[in-house]
Amino acid sequence: MSIEPFDVVDLIRTKRDKGVLSTAQINWMVDAYTRGYIADEQMSAMTMAIFLNGMQRDEIRDLTLAMVASGSRLDFSGLGKVTTDKHSTGGVGDKITLPLAPLVASFGVAVPQLSGRGLGHTGGTLDKLESIPGWRASITVDEMMQQLKDVGGVVCAAGSGLAPADGKLYALRDITGTVECIPLIASSIMSKKIAEGTGALVLDVKFGSGAFLKDIELSRELAQVMVRLGEDAGVATRAVLTNMNVPLGLAIGNANEVRESVEVLAGGGPADVVALTVELARHMLDLVGLGDADVEGALQNGQAMDAWRGMITAQGGDVDAALPVARETHTVVAEADGVLVEQHALPFGIAAWRLGAGRARKEDPVDHAAGIDLHAKPGDSVVKGQHLFTMHTNDAARFDRALEALEGGYRIGAAGDDVHTGGPLIAGVVD
Repeated sequence: MSIEPFDVVDLIRTKRDKGVLSTAQINWMVDAYTRGYIADEQMSAMTMAIFLNGMQRDEIRDLTLAMVASGSRLDFSGLGKVTTDKHSTGGVGDKITLPLAPLVASFGVAVPQLSGRGLGHTGGTLDKLESIPGWRASITVDEMMQQLKDVGGVVCAAGSGLAPADGKLYALRDITGTVECIPLIASSIMSKKIAEGTGALVLDVKFGSGAFLKDIELSRELAQVMVRLGEDAGVATRAVLTNMNVPLGLAIGNANEVRESVEVLAGGGPADVVALTVELARHMLDLVGLGDADVEGALQNGQAMDAWRGMITAQGGDVDAALPVARETHTVVAEADGVLVEQHALPFGIAAWRLGAGRARKEDPVDHAAGIDLHAKPGDSVVKGQHLFTMHTNDAARFDRALEALEGGYRIGAAGDDVHTGGPLIAGVVD
């Protein structure tokens, strides 16, 4: 039996007492936890010590690279194309990957989007795409490479071989109250993205009521840490800070978000979804030397739509099939004339989740037809009896709890009242 070079209790004490762990200590700790030598209760103590006392830049870099080294790494060097990717920290109505990946891929670059499933009030990209009959999230690495060569874009499930230490650590953080910790969030996101092997990465870091981090300054700090981690690992990285105080677009759910994404690809769609898609596409293309690409033109002339059809078809999806429609609907109307002055993202996200659009546990199924369609956005004038939003579900018993979540989530005021949106959609860029 080999002798371990460190004692985990010593490392826990070091972080507990606000000390700094060496590269060798962090490498050993991640490896020992991945292979089961370090027990969950010991790693729980370590994550809480990190949560309370933080980590220095070198420690965060070492933790990230150790998690990358815990598994395999994809290599796109044989594609003959540059690679660029996007990661969002998640929000309500955030379907941007769906129009963005084909839009960027339509310019001849490879977009390998390894995505996840939703948990809680933020929807997962794979859940949305699985609304499309026949579409499959799980494909082999060989299939992915061929699709990137042929079509340019792939959105699929990440294999368990990429940064397995992160998967194990994330599950632990979820049940120990240590999720909202910048060193742990940053290393979790970036270990997967670095292992994914992309050459360039744009991060959509959200703030506000429907975001993972509510405070813009915390989101900015997270963005700065992740950009540095990317650059340290040789990945050209940029972050865009975006507002998630108000739901993004008019659709919150799965199938209805696919419908809205197709509208964007057809040259229409809500202004905020189009604006963010275009902004992120510009940054993704700029990082690979295509800063002068006509992004808006590609949405208008069918170029992006062609790429979408190719991507969906390649993964078995029927692009022309009808999307699921819920059996039950309930529409909420304005009780007075006025202006919609508040529409908070979090209550609408929770309501969509309660209608069946999300899951409480990883193994739960989602109702692809469940969700909410908004008929008005903050700043819009409304008249008494006008439709404000429609809820969709296959189980009418879910409406009451969804409506409970929405109490205080929106408000109609008088003309001239301040409209609460938390500021502009795009709040800044971190290079």
